[in-house]
Amino acid sequence: MIGEITAALGANGLILRGGFLFPHHDGAPHGVSGAPAKSVLLVGQASAAPWPHFLRWREEQPQAIANPLDNWSRQVIGAVAEKFGARAVSPSDKPYLPFQQWAVRAEGLKPSPLGILMHPQYGLWHAYRGALLFEEEIALPEPCEAIHLCDACVEKPCLKSCPIDAYSTEGFAYQPCLAHVRGANGGPCRTGGCLDRNACPYGTSYRYPAEVQAFHMAAFAGL
Repeated sequence: MIGEITAALGANGLILRGGFLFPHHDGAPHGVSGAPAKSVLLVGQASAAPWPHFLRWREEQPQAIANPLDNWSRQVIGAVAEKFGARAVSPSDKPYLPFQQWAVRAEGLKPSPLGILMHPQYGLWHAYRGALLFEEEIALPEPCEAIHLCDACVEKPCLKSCPIDAYSTEGFAYQPCLAHVRGANGGPCRTGGCLDRNACPYGTSYRYPAEVQAFHMAAFAGL
């Protein structure tokens, strides 16, 4: 079944990002029938592979549609979930599910200084778009502990490239970042994405194109 799910997601540029079994004592979310889920498969992307599929879908939608990428992801992952008897969930669903914790558990990743999980192959250029919850146990290999590339990065250019030092060891300065992106000097961020993220030396072959980064930055800044 894993191979079939992989193929179904791949038709829209999405990939499986690992999974795990919920322990019996774990407060697992419910599956498609309302019974507790026993397995979860995370769905996401590496690089901007879903972008052309999303754009084709976007052309057929009303221009004023809110959160188009979330809606597209729900539609695609929801169709796969229905086909394979799973419940589809999204990171933006409320009440929020612990997607970050699930990702750490499924792939053995650790956060970068920017908060984005650092992947040993994709660097910072990956994302989680949803998950499939199953009420049966699915055989999955145990994740290996991934090499955390940030540990070997001495220079930390991701903490030195933002003109307003939005990221630091103390965390993310959300409001100053938002004001800068919206302001007169925020043009490079609006058109090319976060300067700190782009400064990371890892996974550069998976970096999102400028138009994709501009799309995400516009969503972040409400532009």
